[in-house]
Amino acid sequence: MNGLVFAGLVFLLAAGLSVIFGVMDVLNLAHGSFYMLGAYAAFAVVSRTGSFWLALLLGPLTVGLIGAVMELVLFRRLYQRGHLAQVLLSFGFTLVFVDLVRSWFGPRTYGIAPPPGLGGAFHVAGANFTKYDVFILGVSLLVGAALLVGWRLLKVGAVLRAGVSDKEMVGLLGIDLGLVFTLTFAFGAALAGLGGVVAAPFVAIHPAMDDNVLILALVVVVLGGLGSIEGALAGSLLIGLAYSFGTFYLQEFSIAIVFALMAAVLVLRPRGLFGIRT
Repeated sequence: MNGLVFAGLVFLLAAGLSVIFGVMDVLNLAHGSFYMLGAYAAFAVVSRTGSFWLALLLGPLTVGLIGAVMELVLFRRLYQRGHLAQVLLSFGFTLVFVDLVRSWFGPRTYGIAPPPGLGGAFHVAGANFTKYDVFILGVSLLVGAALLVGWRLLKVGAVLRAGVSDKEMVGLLGIDLGLVFTLTFAFGAALAGLGGVVAAPFVAIHPAMDDNVLILALVVVVLGGLGSIEGALAGSLLIGLAYSFGTFYLQEFSIAIVFALMAAVLVLRPRGLFGIRT
């Protein structure tokens, strides 16, 4: 259960990162910071209003707006300069966001309680499960199903999949690529923010909480295949279970197990589990 819950949280980050990287070819190292901002937004809203459900609405919207501004003002100027400029800019933003969080909230660790009705635990087959674990898993499955439906059946999904395959042809068809890129970046940031809000009652909220999740999200994207929601789902499931079992049985090698799994998949299938051969 811990592995499934952790996989669900990683999926919320990896899905947005996969779409951004696959559609826009932007390597955004600040994606983990969006997760952190979502968690702090949840803490701020809950502290002032006492409503976790309001935080669940406002957190992703706020982070998505931040992502849209970043794409419009900064990333749009770097598309022709390659990944190095994108990495330097986004890494700089991770430092800026951490310092802003520390200046506003201090270096302390915070936490919030699960919303009413989702506290406590229940027992199944001799094991204890918290109600909030089931909630996290349910949110992840709901978001994953919605993304799959949108990706495969809706027009916006067709546009994004076409953008992954051939950006120039999409532009020639009269589609506003600038608007598509802005909305894609904002949506990916909002998904990471949603992950932070959902994770806030589950993990400790602190300024360095973005580091490990960003690494795992990047591993999921590479393992599952760029621009693939199915790949993000499968990769998150594998990484979540591998990390949880590794932490329980071989704690000192848990991260090594994750990278060994990624290496094994890439040796057999260099484009990832659901990546498209180019």
